[in-house]
Amino acid sequence: MSWAVEEWKEGLSPRVLQKIHELESQVDKLKKERQQRQFQLESLEAALQKQKQKVENEKNEAATLKRENQSLMELCDNLEKAKQKISHDLQVKESQVNIQSGQLNSSKKDIERLEQELKR
Repeated sequence: MSWAVEEWKEGLSPRVLQKIHELESQVDKLKKERQQRQFQLESLEAALQKQKQKVENEKNEAATLKRENQSLMELCDNLEKAKQKISHDLQVKESQVNIQSGQLNSSKKDIERLEQELKR
């Protein structure tokens, strides 16, 4: 097959043949360079896709962390409200205990007074 490709060159001058050879060499060189650049382009596109995926994953992770943070903030707020309610309830109960303690002391004094009266 290569003889058919070379057949058209028959009868050409050595100078023209030299120029054809130089041009064919240049074409081969350009084809190799094009293949290398194509490979570089594909490698860069693959790296770009990988970076895009990484950015997308990080965005998703950031969104997840933001939602988790929001949830934790709401939980903290709820716990703070519960703490305040419990603290208020404790104050109310301490107040009730103090009132009942005062009533108990008053009742004890009344009992002592009544016992003193009974003894008389």
